[in-house]
Amino acid sequence: MHTYLVTGAASGLGAAVTARLRGRGDRVVTVDLHDSEVNADLGTVDGRTRAVSESLALVGDSLDGLVPCAGLGPQVPDHALIASVNYFGVVAFLDGCLDALAQGTAPATVAISSNSTTIDPTVKPELVAAFMEGDEAGARSLASDLPGNTVYASSKVAIARAVRHRVSEWGARGVRINAVAPGPFRSPLLQQGLDDPVFGPLIESLPVPTGEIGSADEIASVIEFLLSPAASYVHGSILFVDGGIDALLRADAI
Repeated sequence: MHTYLVTGAASGLGAAVTARLRGRGDRVVTVDLHDSEVNADLGTVDGRTRAVSESLALVGDSLDGLVPCAGLGPQVPDHALIASVNYFGVVAFLDGCLDALAQGTAPATVAISSNSTTIDPTVKPELVAAFMEGDEAGARSLASDLPGNTVYASSKVAIARAVRHRVSEWGARGVRINAVAPGPFRSPLLQQGLDDPVFGPLIESLPVPTGEIGSADEIASVIEFLLSPAASYVHGSILFVDGGIDALLRADAI
């Protein structure tokens, strides 16, 4: 039996990942605002610091895998909160859990980016830079004056870069780190976006070459693979799981 830590585990993708891992007999320590073993607000420094500490206390000496799924969609009115949860809440767990992961068995981490990183033309370099510099106050200030989709996509660009920037240190310690970049998939977060009068029509207009929007379990299955020994040579990759949307819109971008 392996031990995993999943944030955002109470619903959506986090719940799907948790169900897959537990379904095969593994132990999963869960984190979310509610209905989890560790209930905490990852949008605040104190909340995420406590969440990491309490999670590691439950995990014990070693951790075999981490999936920081907690995140907010672009329709959330508090754009500064999107910045705090989607980037700083994730990085707190990445860096806070590295020592425990290094003691695990074939340890791996999968972060959650997004195909909005490549298809949203409003990504703000200054906001991405603030994320990468660890300047939460500056990122929150910038985010407050930007559209929600810009903050969301920029946070997911920063997550992808955070993954790639860690490959040397993490690889040297025997821990793999990758990210998935999902397109829209059926979840409470997506439904909130569909119900939004601005974002709903934009989401519905996205062409999906496979024919329909995916499910949370389809994304979770790829995460399960990336956590497994079968992906032992996959490190620092951003894997698009979007039904071909990115390929359709950017066919020559490689």
